[in-house]
Amino acid sequence: MNMKNNVVGWFEIPVMDMDRAVRFYENVFDLKLSRHQIGPLEMAWFPMIEGGLGATGSLVKSEFHTPSDKGVRVYFTAHSGDVAIEAGRVKSVGGKVLMPKTLITEDIGYMAVVLDSEGNQIALHSRKQ
Repeated sequence: MNMKNNVVGWFEIPVMDMDRAVRFYENVFDLKLSRHQIGPLEMAWFPMIEGGLGATGSLVKSEFHTPSDKGVRVYFTAHSGDVAIEAGRVKSVGGKVLMPKTLITEDIGYMAVVLDSEGNQIALHSRKQ
């Protein structure tokens, strides 16, 4: 097999309250989401970094999407360089830190696990701190 792209091309995070979810993700990650209505899907897209590594995705509200802390876990890169910074913003915007900053290995870096404002479990990752 000759793969030219990462295996994940897009992700969707289910939400119940789009305004609340947008506020959570914009504040935790210090970024701006762009809102779109695509048929029955209410979406808020994460920014795409041209030539950047990894996949981008969207928050999505529809009758086909249900938030859960039991499903797939998406790891977000902590662009601050220290997952403790992003994790420190979680509570003030309606989330909960489930696992604080924890060393995975020296080579891989650090992670934290949080519950977002909608009840989804997500993770934060940084290489150095």
